[in-house]
Amino acid sequence: MVVIDLTNALAGPYATLLLAGLGARVVKVENPGRGGDPARNNSPYVTGDGLSVRRQAPEDMSVSMLVRGRNKESVTLDLRDDRGRAVLADLVRGADVLVENYSAGVTARLGIDVTWAHGLNPRLVYTSISGFGAEGGPGTGKAMDTIIQALSGVMMTSGAPGEPPVRLGLPIADLLAPLYAVIGTVSAVLQSRRTGAGQHVDVSMLGALTSLVACEPFDAFEQIGLPLRTGATVPRLAPFGTFQAKDGWFALCAPVDSFAHGVLRAIGRPELVDDPRFAGRDGRVSHADELHELISGWAADRSLAEVVAVLDAHGAPAAEVRDPSSAVRDPLVLARGEVVRLGDPADGGAELYGTGIPIVMSGSETTLDRPAPQLGEHTRVVLAELCGYSDERIDALVDAGVV
Repeated sequence: MVVIDLTNALAGPYATLLLAGLGARVVKVENPGRGGDPARNNSPYVTGDGLSVRRQAPEDMSVSMLVRGRNKESVTLDLRDDRGRAVLADLVRGADVLVENYSAGVTARLGIDVTWAHGLNPRLVYTSISGFGAEGGPGTGKAMDTIIQALSGVMMTSGAPGEPPVRLGLPIADLLAPLYAVIGTVSAVLQSRRTGAGQHVDVSMLGALTSLVACEPFDAFEQIGLPLRTGATVPRLAPFGTFQAKDGWFALCAPVDSFAHGVLRAIGRPELVDDPRFAGRDGRVSHADELHELISGWAADRSLAEVVAVLDAHGAPAAEVRDPSSAVRDPLVLARGEVVRLGDPADGGAELYGTGIPIVMSGSETTLDRPAPQLGEHTRVVLAELCGYSDERIDALVDAGVV
């Protein structure tokens, strides 16, 4: 499957990264005169001396591109030039998928919208990832992750009542929309192969994140007086939340009777298993503060390892709260290829880890084993192989500054 990648920044490139890891040939089209994908200029950079805040040589690559550019081929192409759009047209004629994440209306202004593409290749799946969808959105219509978090309501689901809105540290909207885009793209490709007709897959960051907010009944909570924001614990699922041991934090999730009774036994209060306040779920919800205080008091003077071990021994789901550096080095996720090592200090590089493909398949490889390309590294190869251009024709395009 050939994918023409017109994306930049994070949301679009993550979608095409997943497609590349699932086996697609991804041709990343970048502007030759503007330094390519803006992510190429995201600090920090991998240099000959390791990680640096500043680029030290032209070939130094940003960590962002090192992660998101793997398994892709880079072609430079000026889409503001008629000759550049003609080259893109030749690429589209032989492609299965085109993915773009321009703001609404930009592809029409460039003359490369879905109508143009389907006129060239009726079976093409044309996938758009934008902040608000093909119709555009409020204000400037520009969408950054924090703007989408603000509009989706998710900022008011974390933290405690009365606290300021909480921005999720992970750019969740930028990473969630691509997942839906990949699902829609693969589904549309299957249909295209069956019917011969392509279609427009239109995914918005706002819709993707707000749809997840709507998966939890926050609206119902508000109507019956339950707090939407509960801080470190979730009273309606008690015992549930994060708690502090003497040397770190742990998460505990025990909403059902068997788990909750295990917690009571773990903290040395087995007599409370039959106590009407804690025996059943409704009682625990009504006495959530009291139950959570019991857990906090028990854990406060114990080590994190002891707390987790005792809870685990009694069948109560618990885990330490890790920092990102520890989490990405988990032997389990590394062994499954869900996170992969990007650099090796033994080779003079930085010790870096990046996203893998978190899909393990019994009959197919899902790997990102080729490094990110330098800007325009594959222009000649791609135009020769996919468009059938001669060396002379490519030379002419290079001389004209089109590629």
